[in-house]
Amino acid sequence: MSQTAQISNQTRRWQEMDARHHVHPFSDQAALAKKGARVITHAEGVYLYDSEGHKIIDGMAGLWCVNVGYGRSELAEAGYKALKELPYYNTFFQTTNPYTAELGERLAEVTPDGLDRFFFANSGSEANDSMVKIIRYYWSLQGKPEKKVFISRKQAYHGVTMTAASLSGISAMHPQAGLPLPNHAHIDFPYWYGMGGDMDPNEFGVHIAMKLEEKILEIGAENVAAFVAEPVQGAGGLIIPPDSYWPVIQEICRKYDILLHADEVICGFGRTGNWFGSHTYGIVPDTMAMAKGMTSGYQPLSAVALGPRVGDALHNAGEEWSHGFTYSGHPVASAVALANLDVLQKDKLVEKAGGEIGEHFQTHLHALADHPIVGETRGVGLLGAIELVKDKKTRERFEGDTGGLCRDHCFENDLIMRAIGNTMVLSPPLSITKPELDELFTLARKALDATAKDLGAM
Repeated sequence: MSQTAQISNQTRRWQEMDARHHVHPFSDQAALAKKGARVITHAEGVYLYDSEGHKIIDGMAGLWCVNVGYGRSELAEAGYKALKELPYYNTFFQTTNPYTAELGERLAEVTPDGLDRFFFANSGSEANDSMVKIIRYYWSLQGKPEKKVFISRKQAYHGVTMTAASLSGISAMHPQAGLPLPNHAHIDFPYWYGMGGDMDPNEFGVHIAMKLEEKILEIGAENVAAFVAEPVQGAGGLIIPPDSYWPVIQEICRKYDILLHADEVICGFGRTGNWFGSHTYGIVPDTMAMAKGMTSGYQPLSAVALGPRVGDALHNAGEEWSHGFTYSGHPVASAVALANLDVLQKDKLVEKAGGEIGEHFQTHLHALADHPIVGETRGVGLLGAIELVKDKKTRERFEGDTGGLCRDHCFENDLIMRAIGNTMVLSPPLSITKPELDELFTLARKALDATAKDLGAM
């Protein structure tokens, strides 16, 4: 929707109410209030519809989460049934419910081997925050309470609670809240295109992985609790690690007895073409966070998965574990998650993301590499990134917010594509079809053309 277009009185009323009362995440509140938020009224399949009747193809699956697509009646009906039977009860008072009990068993079937105990929360932020408490408790049970430091990566995103934001390596998130908290450290990330120089990708992967060992030795292994990382960095710019990276990381963790936590909030439930990014990259985590695709965004739900080392220690501690949320193991959210797993399996969406649909997506994505302002395309499964550059040979970037300019052209042409700096990112629903992918990439190229013309590059 063009910002200059005439809008209806109803849209304006919603915008005015929103501006007066709604504090938006990651937004300049005054600027957005002046502009007016786009009002999304309904959705179906891979399409969103706004209050002005525009049909928009959602190239980001909401926020990396609507894996089965919009409007799946199976999920709505599962939630309605649960709402009628058991709209809520807690799991504090030595109680459970059928939905949550069954969900744990189903998750154990699809998660990496050994991850078979689950603590349920409501968001990826809560899951990663809980993970820090779990791992610190684990080390205390081992008689090593001094192991408190968590090492994560620059440009990583692990959530927005005080602890999760401290794990996150996106420095712009830190000053407003005086973060990071103590006992958090960050190392370089495997961004070959931006940092690899003259090294080939695998040489760079080993080089950057060794930064973990350097940091462990600097801090002292006796003080380090865990290394925390996404299989593929999502909100940090969709950083695909070289094949050499994860084997070295895991070797270092084993060498210094450091736990490995995989943040699968984005990569989980089929996004990389396997059930989890850990499957795709051969990662054997001690603990794992999941959210987003767990319910396809239809209900808030997350979990921390525990492998035998941590899970058995927690289970056999012989004392009460002092942690939990009012909505941990919520029956309605669990019911929706079960229905979501049914759809993923029935429609073979994970297999399609790793097969014909993922291949069609990657073919279209890499075809954009010939565009005058595209320096690199990279992707895996149904994840894709498009690097915008001024000079392909030197990788020089344009000055200013080139990504924001391209994003706005996408919006004007009814495509949702996210800008992370000067990188455009795609993560469509796993349910997307080949004709819909054709449409998506036609619009993406149109937006790139418009951006290039604005920059004088076409």
